[in-house]
Amino acid sequence: MTYPFLRMRGIALSVVTSVTLSLASISPSQAAAKIQHMISPGGIEAWFVQDATVPLIAMEYSFAGGSAQDPKDKSGVANLVGELLDEGSGNLDSKTFHERLDRRAIELSFNATRDTFRGSLRMLRDNKDEAFDLLRMALTSPHFDTADVERIRSQVISGLRRETTNPTSLASRKFLEVAFGDHPYGRQTNGNLDSVPTIAVADLKDYVGRVLAKDGLKIAVVGDIDPATLGKLLDHTFGSLPAKANLTPVPDVEAAKPPQRAFVTLDVPQTVIAFGGPGVKRSDPNFMAAYVVNHILGGDGLSSRLFREVREKRGLAYSVYESLLWMEHSALFIGNTGTRADRAGVSIDAVEREVRRIAQAGPTQKELDEAKSYLKGSQMLELDSSSKLAQELLQYQQDKLPIGYIEKRNAIIDAVTMDDAKQAAKRLWGQGLLTVVVGRAPQAAAQPAAATPPKSD
Repeated sequence: MTYPFLRMRGIALSVVTSVTLSLASISPSQAAAKIQHMISPGGIEAWFVQDATVPLIAMEYSFAGGSAQDPKDKSGVANLVGELLDEGSGNLDSKTFHERLDRRAIELSFNATRDTFRGSLRMLRDNKDEAFDLLRMALTSPHFDTADVERIRSQVISGLRRETTNPTSLASRKFLEVAFGDHPYGRQTNGNLDSVPTIAVADLKDYVGRVLAKDGLKIAVVGDIDPATLGKLLDHTFGSLPAKANLTPVPDVEAAKPPQRAFVTLDVPQTVIAFGGPGVKRSDPNFMAAYVVNHILGGDGLSSRLFREVREKRGLAYSVYESLLWMEHSALFIGNTGTRADRAGVSIDAVEREVRRIAQAGPTQKELDEAKSYLKGSQMLELDSSSKLAQELLQYQQDKLPIGYIEKRNAIIDAVTMDDAKQAAKRLWGQGLLTVVVGRAPQAAAQPAAATPPKSD
């Protein structure tokens, strides 16, 4: 939660931002050579890159669990915990805690994904002791004072109310419901207007006690600090957490089979279309082929097939994109576009036609070569600051990739053959689309799923 009341905060953050942006680019091979798998004296593991280019330290970390650990009737617990951990802890109330952050230009934040509870910490080197100590207090002794809980709850509820008139938010919610049904992945991380008002302080404390534990902890640190000092700080920060989490088992689930279509009525000028279907998990041996061919269809807004067909050729939408989403227990491909209400049906037809075309014929050799070149080159942009590199290293750990993956990634991309790409395209898009349309009714091309039953096996 970013505290809004101190102008000093913005000035301090601008200093950190300017320092971060000045960090020299690190090539993948250089980054791989620098990555250390360190273990603190107390047994806390981390991937670590020591870099004294600028006096800055960035840490990204996560705990297994995420919003999938929310009680079924209380979705939004993990999100509310993330908003409240820095609202007072230890012997500091909320105002004093944030004043300490502001005074030292320390950036500290938390957020919940479906599978993880994540945190980010960024500071200047000279402020590392105070930064890590504030994080320790937030994780181990959050207050959850009633006044703070109600203030943050009201902010979350206000956001949820705004979403009820936002077609993009409604399309996302409905798509997850169609794809996953009653599975925890079918619920929004930030909860809903029925669940959030019922969350009690006891629910927040229960979540912290069950989820924030050392056995599900993954850490990535990049910056101007030596291993011995970092080890001591990691022990001080995380060492007193419970050894083992008490997680509720989450079953694997496959997204609903296409084709299906759902319609949500909303009186807005622009109709929003969400589309997708079952994807490819990160652990699948054919993941990289799917990743490459997905880039060709919808991964890069200006050169993708969907962009050319929907925007450039037909002028149906300002933007259209599609991407892979992989989670611990499932995977999706999911896309989105928006258009005039009277052109929604034509837009859906254009997307479906292009999806069918690539599923049947695959990409061209030129498209495959250009996609490989782009994906290899774009990694440089993902590693040009300490924060970005730390985020990438944490993601690799969550995806259970080896510590040297950065160096191997381009070779894995190059190894994708045309046959691999064609098979991946057929696997992803051969069954058609799950489609959710949010906008004005009636629209003949956007009727509920009952009009187009799923194909039988």
